[in-house]
Amino acid sequence: MDIFLTNNLTNKKEKFVPRDEKKIGMYVCGPTVYDDPHIGNARPLVIFDILFKILKDKFVSVKYVRNITDIDDKIIVASKDQNISIKDLTNKITDSFLNDCRYLFCDDPTYQPKATEHIDLMIKMINKLIDKGFAYKNGEHVYFEVKKFSDYGKLSNKKLDELIAGSRVEISENKKNPEDFVLWKPSVGDEPSWDSPWGKGRPGWHLECSAMSKKFLGDEFDIHGGGMDLIFPHHENEIAQSRCANDSKFFAKYWVHNAFITMSNEKMAKSQGNILKIKEFRNKISGQVLRLALMSTHYKQPLDWNDKLLVECQNTLDKWYRLYSPKINPIKVPQEILKPLYEDLNTPGYITNLHQLYEDANKGENKELFISACKFVGLLNENLDQWEEYKKNKALISENEIKEKIKLRNNAREEKDFNKADKIRDELLDKGVLIEDKNGKTIWKFK
Repeated sequence: MDIFLTNNLTNKKEKFVPRDEKKIGMYVCGPTVYDDPHIGNARPLVIFDILFKILKDKFVSVKYVRNITDIDDKIIVASKDQNISIKDLTNKITDSFLNDCRYLFCDDPTYQPKATEHIDLMIKMINKLIDKGFAYKNGEHVYFEVKKFSDYGKLSNKKLDELIAGSRVEISENKKNPEDFVLWKPSVGDEPSWDSPWGKGRPGWHLECSAMSKKFLGDEFDIHGGGMDLIFPHHENEIAQSRCANDSKFFAKYWVHNAFITMSNEKMAKSQGNILKIKEFRNKISGQVLRLALMSTHYKQPLDWNDKLLVECQNTLDKWYRLYSPKINPIKVPQEILKPLYEDLNTPGYITNLHQLYEDANKGENKELFISACKFVGLLNENLDQWEEYKKNKALISENEIKEKIKLRNNAREEKDFNKADKIRDELLDKGVLIEDKNGKTIWKFK
């Protein structure tokens, strides 16, 4: 069975044809470790983890590289704001990120390089770009000259002037042209710095991924992934500097990007002030619930995040866990069951297959297949004791929060504000809480 992926480089769904079936390479942009990851960051973690599993199902050797950006302007600003050293900050956030990955039941990538461990490779790449005439130095700065690369904008499917007009381009008197982007910049004061031919400084963000992907996957590889917000300028700039430095016809053959997570149909982002950090869920609900929720919508479509979605996923998993048994040995999942995942990671279609397999298993048929199909995508990976512990917590909403809402509802009813009372009842229902007025009292239970 063939794998199909939506390739943003061609804007089409295409059959995945690897460069070399014995050496599959995938690079996915990882976190910039200045703040704890939020649910929006969790989506590519789960999506590309599932793609990794599919690739391993079909091919013998798959390398999955996901970097950690541990030097960046945002990190410097955050360390000053928090009065903490950059090393302590990046170590703390990296640990938090890795804990989030484990919480979401993601497999470890083959390699997880840190930017600060590969500065020498970045300096070598900059030297190449200067020697080939694609980059220029101005004082202690080095810039890539965008106009020298004729294919710039091909990934975004836009002309250069359209890209510049629709983005926030760094303004600097050191540049020849506004669209040129930094490869190396000087460090100021006590900011982290490395020796280079252009003075003490640090690399540009875009360059980091180009250098690390080259080290682990070569000049050209199969798949590059990330969130759609990275298409421009990050991925566009990666292509430009990598192809020019390496004299390659392409950088990555397939470009796969996931859509945003929204709340009330607004993008989840720190700038919007509507972020939910992954770590805030860790002691409340199982990571299995978040994982299923992140799979519930096709990766190319926005996913609106809300309590009702989490309740539905928790109830589904609770039903599925009734068939769980540690004595069942996983079996290989037939490709016919995996077919939706092979078809451009159609996770909603695969979840439909899981529901059907559950119905069959509930009748005593192919329980091993149902459990194995769940485990294939990282579900039913807790033992029953762990699941029951999370269930007992029911912390999608705390008991104190429930009592407080019931009190507010009763006050509304006394004031004959029945619209408000009904709204509170519906809010509780969305969180899986059923209430009933009985003998002058309001009683509640989880559905």
